[in-house]
Amino acid sequence: MIPDLEISLLRSFVAVNETGSITLAGQLVGRTQPAITHQMHRLERALGKTLFSGDRRHLALTRDGEVLLAYARTLLSLNDEVRERFAAPEVVGHVRLGVPDLYAAFLLPTVLVGFARAYPQVEIQLRCSRSIHLHAALRREEIDIALMTRQPDLDGGVPVRDEPLIWVAGRDYPVDLDAVLPLALMPPGSIYRQHATGALGKARRSWAVTAVSDSIAGLQAAVHAGLAISVFPLCALTPQLRRLGAAEGLPPLPAQEITLHRRGNGVSAATDHLARYILSELGNVTRQQASS
Repeated sequence: MIPDLEISLLRSFVAVNETGSITLAGQLVGRTQPAITHQMHRLERALGKTLFSGDRRHLALTRDGEVLLAYARTLLSLNDEVRERFAAPEVVGHVRLGVPDLYAAFLLPTVLVGFARAYPQVEIQLRCSRSIHLHAALRREEIDIALMTRQPDLDGGVPVRDEPLIWVAGRDYPVDLDAVLPLALMPPGSIYRQHATGALGKARRSWAVTAVSDSIAGLQAAVHAGLAISVFPLCALTPQLRRLGAAEGLPPLPAQEITLHRRGNGVSAATDHLARYILSELGNVTRQQASS
């Protein structure tokens, strides 16, 4: 019978796979090279399977190693979740969080699920609105913290991550290089709108706004229906959308900085914990890969 697997062995196994090196894996998990080698031998003996092929300088997973890798990552995730849950201090409170609906839909779900598990007694009230409106709500102390797109005329905030902006269209939308480009954009004042029209102006590409929406849902509807193309952050690229670029005569767009802001007066412990959690976790959220 196969014995219970030790978490430390699985953690080292995943580290070896991620780094491709016994030495680097040891540095990652805080163990010596001989110790990592011994752990891999123990793991193979426990399972009765060979997990790596090739020599120790050119490590590659066997088929059994690939199967184990998926299970190991799941077990490590559950183990770390349990540790985080019981190590977290008892925090009770209510937090009013402001965030644009783009980020609420594509960046925050995983983060908020993890926070809710770690701090089950903290209630989060979510307000979705454009960044400029969230900044005003912070000044009026209607919300406690806000995740916002950096605005050129708004100072402050802690940098969270840079999010590339991309042109998007429906999967089968034909882009005519000679025709006036139909755009689905947010209302005037939107930084995304400014980047889109500014870039097209510099590229001397004719355009016309054919759809305006304050929400990602409205822009998605216009794009999916083939009414127009739009500008989305890379995190919002879905299989139903096609990324456009130079091949369609479209100019590059800049990355947009996402920042975290707090209201002026002192915030509660619950608010402080949520702010710290967002800052530490949001950069780990996997971005959607660009489609060709």
